[in-house]
Amino acid sequence: MSVDAETVRRVAHLARISLSEDEVAALQGELNGILAFVEQLREVNVDGVEPMTSVTPMAMKMRSDRITDGAVVDAVMQNAPAREDCFFVVPKVVE
Repeated sequence: MSVDAETVRRVAHLARISLSEDEVAALQGELNGILAFVEQLREVNVDGVEPMTSVTPMAMKMRSDRITDGAVVDAVMQNAPAREDCFFVVPKVVE
């Protein structure tokens, strides 16, 4: 798979990026290099390889799943310009 100059312009337009013609040519080369690398990765045999979250084996740290108030309600509410009980008061935006 390769990217042509028109595709680079279209992607830049969708991303709201302004490109000169020199930049289009440079990005076309870079994108084609990335796609060539992805194609090379597709050829690697990964049968029997388990997915991993890190290159070093480690167990994920878990915390107990319990409901709390966060113990910082008063500190958070000090930042509120207007509040009612433990809630921020904001202007109405929907009629």
